[in-house]
Amino acid sequence: MSGVNGVRGEVSVVLAGEARRLCLTLGALAEIETGLQVSGLAALAERMRALSAGDLLVVLAALLRGGGERELAQGLADAAVDPREAAEAVARAFAAVA
Repeated sequence: MSGVNGVRGEVSVVLAGEARRLCLTLGALAEIETGLQVSGLAALAERMRALSAGDLLVVLAALLRGGGERELAQGLADAAVDPREAAEAVARAFAAVA
């Protein structure tokens, strides 16, 4: 995928057979905290150590929206996304801002 801005923390990953952009924006972070019902980075870090499939959907959808991939984020539950692929994508997005 062209146009991925690594300085902004964007990463390119292949999900559902296409290159997609993920980005951990402040809005995505707030959405993740709300979706996982945690408050603060320490609680989020603890929760991220053992995500359920539903949690993974929440996190991945927020990161997709942060990267401008709203269409896939909206239909993520019905998309052909491998769980391992999804987990690796989430890890890459968080590592990009570390």
